[in-house]
Amino acid sequence: MNYQDIATILNLFGQKVPPGSHITLLGGGALILLGNDRETLDIDFIGDDINPSELHRQIIQIAKENKILFDIVPLEHFIPLPAGSNERAIPIEQFGNLSVSVADPYSIALSKVDRGFVNDYDDILFLITNGHVNLNQLEKMVQEAVSKAGKYDLNPDILLHLKELKSMFE
Repeated sequence: MNYQDIATILNLFGQKVPPGSHITLLGGGALILLGNDRETLDIDFIGDDINPSELHRQIIQIAKENKILFDIVPLEHFIPLPAGSNERAIPIEQFGNLSVSVADPYSIALSKVDRGFVNDYDDILFLITNGHVNLNQLEKMVQEAVSKAGKYDLNPDILLHLKELKSMFE
């Protein structure tokens, strides 16, 4: 999926959800909405995958009916959300009845440092080079996350991933 595909999907949802609906995207779909020219296979949004809200259940049902890969991600269960993450969410656009934001870029970057795939580094580089994330601030957030690792299933190699990421700027 590219930007136009995602916009078309969000417009479809915006036609079917109640007025005043809102979702916050993360992952590749979110980065595409921020201007990244990558493509993605699915669209991820923040929510509770065990006990989804009525809106989230409705969105998942619409996605299933239209054979769209649209997944709920309970981000706060995977990583410790950095302080101020809600305030750093980026409002994107209104698609019919659905307003869409991109999750805090630092939270996205932290989750990608944790996972540590090559394409994750590319996504973080996009966030940094486009001014959404400062590498030094991200490093502090990774260190803070590691101090809370006992409560989360952080990758034991997260600091190595950070080191690899930093080497790309040397």
